[in-house]
Amino acid sequence: MNDEATPILKGNILIVDDVPNNLHLLAKILSKQGYKTRTAPDGQLALRSIELTPPDLILLDIMMPGMDGYKVCQALKASATTKDIPVIFISALNEVFDKIKAFEVGGIDYITKPFQEQEVLVRVSTQLLQRQLFQQTQSYAQQLEQTLTELKKTQAQLIQKEKMASLGQLAAGIAHEINNPVNFISGNIGMAADYARDLVRLVTLYRHYYPHPVAEIVGELDKIQPDFIADDYPKLLHSMKDGASRISEIVLSFRNFSRLGEEKYKPVDIHEGIDNTLVILQHRLKGANNASEIEVIKNYSKLPKLTCYASQLNQVFMNLLTNAIDALQAQPSPRKITISTSVTSESEPGLHNPDSKLATQKYQSVTIRITDNGCGMSEAVRHRIFDPFFTTKPVGSGTGLGLAISHDIVVEKHGGQISCISHPGIGTELILEIPIAVKC
Repeated sequence: MNDEATPILKGNILIVDDVPNNLHLLAKILSKQGYKTRTAPDGQLALRSIELTPPDLILLDIMMPGMDGYKVCQALKASATTKDIPVIFISALNEVFDKIKAFEVGGIDYITKPFQEQEVLVRVSTQLLQRQLFQQTQSYAQQLEQTLTELKKTQAQLIQKEKMASLGQLAAGIAHEINNPVNFISGNIGMAADYARDLVRLVTLYRHYYPHPVAEIVGELDKIQPDFIADDYPKLLHSMKDGASRISEIVLSFRNFSRLGEEKYKPVDIHEGIDNTLVILQHRLKGANNASEIEVIKNYSKLPKLTCYASQLNQVFMNLLTNAIDALQAQPSPRKITISTSVTSESEPGLHNPDSKLATQKYQSVTIRITDNGCGMSEAVRHRIFDPFFTTKPVGSGTGLGLAISHDIVVEKHGGQISCISHPGIGTELILEIPIAVKC
C-alpha cells in the first residue's frame, strides 16, 4: 500500500517545445503539483493533439522548426473551438518586440527562458484560475439568459391567461346584456309585421267602402301617404330582423370564439373557429379612410374534427389574422388574405423494426396557411417574430406577445409547428401544423 497521497488533478496542460529536455522538465514540475500534462515536439502535432482533446492551458515555445509558436497561436485563435484556450509563451527571446508580438497573436502571458520553477507554477495557476472564473461567468451568463427567457415566457403565458379570462368574462357579459333584448326584438318583429298587415288591410277596406272621406281625413291621407307605408313598412321590418339576426350572430361568434369554460381537449371544427374569428374582425376587414375592403379568400379542405384547446387556437387565429390585417393597412388594392386548410399524412416507421406494423401507421396533421399580400418582412425580423416582446409596431400599437403566445400554444400546448415565410414587398405566410390526435 502506498501511503503517499495522490495529487489532485488541477488541469490539463499541453506543453509544446522542440527541445526534449524542456518538455521533460516542465512536465515533471507540473505533474508534481497535480497537473495532468501531455507534450508535443512541434506545432503541427500540437494542433492535431488540441483538435482531438482541447487542453485547459497551453505552454508554447516560439522558436520551433516548420511552424513557430506565433503561427500555432494564430491558428488556435482563428478556430471557434480553441480560441478561448489560454496560451502562455515560454521562449528564450527576450526582446520587447518579441513579447509584444506574442500578445498581439493572442498570448495571455510570457515567460522568459531560462525559467524559474516557482514563476512557472504561479503563472500557470493564475491563468487556470482566470480560465475557471471565465468559464463560470459564461455558465452564469447562460443560466441568466435561460432564466430571463423563461421569465419572459412565463410573463407572456400569464398575460395570455389573463387576457383569455377577461375575454371570457366580456363574452359572458355581452351575451347576458345583449341576448335578451335582441331576442325580444327578434321575437316581436313578426308580431309587429302581423299588426301592420292588419292595419293596412283595415285602411284598404275603409278606402274601398268609404271612397269619399271628409276633408280632414283626405288631408291626413295625403300627408302620410298610406300606399307608400304599405309598400315600405314590410321592408323596414325585414331590415330590422336582419339587423337583429346579425347582432345574434356576432354574439354567438364571440361566445364560440372565447369558448367560455372550455379548458379541456375536445374535438372541434377548425373552420368554425376561423369563421368566428373573421366575424369578430369584420369591422377591420372593411375599407376605412378611402382604403379598399380586404378580401378574404377561403380555400377550405374537408377536415376531420381536431382535438385541441379550442379557445387557445382561436386566440392564435385572432393574432395571425390581426397581424395580416395590420400588414395590409398601407397596402394599395388589391388587398387580400388567403386562408387555406389541408390534411397531411406521413408514414411513421417502427421504433425498432421498420418492417413492423407500426411502420404502416400514418401520422396525420391539419395544416393551416394564412397568407397576405402585404409589406412582408426582412430575414432579420422574420427570425425574431416569435421572441417574446419583440415588435416592429410603433409604441402603444403592439405588445410583441401575439406571435410568442401563438408559438407557445401551437408548439407547447398542441405539439405542433408554426413557421413563417416572408419576402419584403411581396407578403407573408404563416403556416400552422397541428397533429390531429393531440396527446394530453
